[in-house]
Amino acid sequence: MRRNIIMNAYRLDSLERELEIRDQYFVNLNNIISGKEPNDFQSIQDTSMDYSEIIFTRSLEDSLLRLEIEMEEQYNLSVGEENRSEDNLSSIHFFAPIKGMVTSAYNPAESHFGTDIVGSTNSVISATLNGTVVLATWTMETGYVIQIQHNNNLISVYKHNAELLKEVGAIVKAGESIAIVGSSGELFTTGPHLHFELWLNGSPLNPEKYVLF
Repeated sequence: MRRNIIMNAYRLDSLERELEIRDQYFVNLNNIISGKEPNDFQSIQDTSMDYSEIIFTRSLEDSLLRLEIEMEEQYNLSVGEENRSEDNLSSIHFFAPIKGMVTSAYNPAESHFGTDIVGSTNSVISATLNGTVVLATWTMETGYVIQIQHNNNLISVYKHNAELLKEVGAIVKAGESIAIVGSSGELFTTGPHLHFELWLNGSPLNPEKYVLF
């Protein structure tokens, strides 16, 4: 009975924390779409329960069970916790979504969370990695936008397209055509170009560190 109480308490608390992190993850997805700065996952407060208030005395069996459960939780993969470091991307080969001249570099200080690359009209935009399309839409500011979820909690975003070639739920391969270069949207559109972003665990990355355009 005592064993079941401890296991259930730990698992309930772990589930609550994971759900809170997942909620923040989807809030950040919406922020990325609208061009806003994402919230920091670290700002989520730890809601761990105070197990010191459990009245019964812990036996050696209880302590070993605690250790076993904590080790399981440490290695469980969940949104916002897996592969936190950019170092995990060093061995990944990113496919250039488009080849061209960079006209505006990554500059988070000015809320420019991606890289702008000039492309000729009707040029094809390709997926930078294998993944699943999680967004394919149009916004007033950034026109036609497509967003792909990759492994390692990595997201790539492609904005100002003339046309989208994939729908939400489509599974794509690196180098596969996903959109056509354009200048749609009212924000920073001076001609046909791609605004390309990379996000890891809700934080923006400098695309030029990983992609050769």
